[in-house]
Amino acid sequence: MANAASGMAVHDECKLKFLELKAKRTFRYIIFKIEEKQKEVIVEKVGEPTQSHDDFAASLPSAECRYAVFDYDFVTEENCQKSRIFFIAWSPDTAKVRNKMIYASSKDRFKRELDGIQVELQATDPTEMDLDVFKSRVGEK
Repeated sequence: MANAASGMAVHDECKLKFLELKAKRTFRYIIFKIEEKQKEVIVEKVGEPTQSHDDFAASLPSAECRYAVFDYDFVTEENCQKSRIFFIAWSPDTAKVRNKMIYASSKDRFKRELDGIQVELQATDPTEMDLDVFKSRVGEK
């Protein structure tokens, strides 16, 4: 297990699932949760490749922070099929201050464990990570 700067460990499953998403495209998204008692980041949920951005957004809790990665497929202006791996730091306004602080202090270290992230988003409400935001971040029209 890797050790985060905030004292938060990263469970090996986090890296393994991320590698599967990146290399084999086994998942559409992965949601990670910090287990405060164990002081480690764990995989909370994975989304099947057939699941949509809406399924992903609905999987995030409305009053608790999470980390997530999302494999976003899009078509370029040249009609090329591409994908980008997004890292989302979900920190809703309704989350407790302590929860926000723990996630904020562990984010950079955790993100470094996931080699291959191409775009990062910080979201405090669903509009900050809706499909239009994803499209604009990859230059999709």
